[in-house]
This record gives sequence, structure tokens and C-alpha cells, in this order.
Amino acid sequence: MASTTAQHMGNLPSGMGICTTIPDIFYIPELVFGGLTWALVASTLVLPHNPQGWVMFVSVFCFTMTFLWMIIFACGGHRNSGGWAAADFAYHGIATMFYLSSSVSLALVTISLKSVASTSEGLRIYRIDISAVVFSYLATLLYFIHTIFSAIRWKSF
Repeated sequence: MASTTAQHMGNLPSGMGICTTIPDIFYIPELVFGGLTWALVASTLVLPHNPQGWVMFVSVFCFTMTFLWMIIFACGGHRNSGGWAAADFAYHGIATMFYLSSSVSLALVTISLKSVASTSEGLRIYRIDISAVVFSYLATLLYFIHTIFSAIRWKSF
């Protein structure tokens, strides 16, 4: 006779388990690409201020929050709660939207810098900004993939 009671299917990893389970395996690449975006934008002339300021805010905010999130998961602070699975999905969804908006604005600023790429300093800044755009879009992709797998995990709770 089959049981008709609901089973708890979800499982949130802790300790080194975050380095071997999907979506948690994306924490380190998110930190690497987000940190590279942050460093590259900070190493250039931050003009115009509004779009570049937004890119800096997003990269610093997401880097800090992802690091704290990873530490909470590594220490087992989530206590395998479905609420933490939902919060993981929500955070990564918000981070994806933030990164997408900052990536688009960074790409727009970089396109406008093409006209000043005629000098050696302008060309250096232009190339650094191109690298920042690439890493920003890669971070966006990683956060998006993390969001999808977090939603799947959340629904299994």
C-alpha cells in the first residue's frame, strides 16, 4: 500500500557540499566574474557617473551579498529550511535583474567611448571597459543559471 503523505524532498547543502551541488557550485564563478567587473570598472575613468555608478553599486552589492550568502550556506545557517530555498531563489533573481540592467548600461557607455579610443589612454580605457562588459554579461548569465536551478530546488521542498 502506497503512502499518501507528503514527503520532504528538498535538501540545502552545507560545508563543502556547496562546492559540489548545483546551483551552489556557481557561487565561486559569480564571485570571480563579479569581482573582475568591479575591479575593471574601478580601474577606468568613471564617466559618465550615473551608469558607471550603478555598475559599481551592483557589482559591489552582489559580490558582498553572494559572499555572505555562500558563508551562510557553508556554515549551515540555513538549517535546511524551505524559506532559505525561497530566499536563495529570490536573491539570485534580483541579482540577475540588477546585473542585466548594469551590463546593458555598461555596454552603452562602452559604445560611446569608442570615439575617444583614438588616443593611447582612450584606447586602454576602451579595452578595459570591453573586458568589464564581457565579465558583467558572464556574471549575469551565471546568476541567471543559479536562479533557474534555485527555483527548481525551491519547488522540490
